[in-house]
Amino acid sequence: VRQGDTLINIAATYTRNQANWSPLQSLNQVATPERLPIGLELRIPLSMIPERAADARVVHVSGQANLDGQALKPGANVAEGSKVVTAPNGFVTLELADGSKLTLPADGAVELTRLRQFEGTHLTDSVIHVERGSVESSVAPAGQGVGRFEVRTPVAVTGVRGTRFRVQSGSQGVRSEVLEGSVRLQPHAPGAAPAQPVAVAKGYGAAIGADGNVAGVRPLLAAPQLAEPVRAGGGVWTSAFAPVPGAHGYLVRVARDADATKLVSSTRFDSTDIRFSAPGPGTFYVSVRAIDELGLGGQRLVDLRVDLGVQFAA
Repeated sequence: VRQGDTLINIAATYTRNQANWSPLQSLNQVATPERLPIGLELRIPLSMIPERAADARVVHVSGQANLDGQALKPGANVAEGSKVVTAPNGFVTLELADGSKLTLPADGAVELTRLRQFEGTHLTDSVIHVERGSVESSVAPAGQGVGRFEVRTPVAVTGVRGTRFRVQSGSQGVRSEVLEGSVRLQPHAPGAAPAQPVAVAKGYGAAIGADGNVAGVRPLLAAPQLAEPVRAGGGVWTSAFAPVPGAHGYLVRVARDADATKLVSSTRFDSTDIRFSAPGPGTFYVSVRAIDELGLGGQRLVDLRVDLGVQFAA
């Protein structure tokens, strides 16, 4: 509540119906609707807020990817109910109406179950269903908040309110890793209703087994400290770094931007002897994250490096 607000004008602004002030008064147990305390938090049911369609936009495609069976191209609009499938060499980034970005790595299938925006606000109502593979999200980056943003998998629902996080879904279950903010994770057995939610804070990850049981919530592994990239021959590069305690592997990704939303490759290595390459001359960024025994990906360090006209970030 801000200075001058009343339940009537709040109802009119957010629900487009002044008459909704009465149910809002009951829901929020407001004694004097015309004199609201500044700073008071009010709950407004999503069902009261009118919505409009809000297509996503494709901002990056590398390799092969398709939208409902058709080749996907940058600039294309993606409507609610569409399915995006990436090939083993395909990477896609989508931008939602509020500026949120979804990066879909290789060999995945994601359905955009709900893509809407609440009228009169910048808030969106988005439900993403990961059928296989993973999705990496930067939600409400301008800090404006989110009406609803959920990533659903066969054994878990992840709900957020403005954050950066990753969700991986596969035959072994789901892995959720939080880089900024926090998420509410609701595990469930396949086909069952969500169970008691589990809070996952910044710098932590959670593993859910294929049976819907939480295998563990733990701190993410530290980011590797990469040395200056050097050529390994044949257009391939490498970078030395000390093993990360607890790591069972390393995921190496090359992108066209420092935030890794424009991926061009992703490869897992079992040791610190990593290799990577760029698809051509220009500026590229390499991110390396340690993977623990549960399959949770670790932190990512950004450290810009320049060599032979090609920039790398660890």
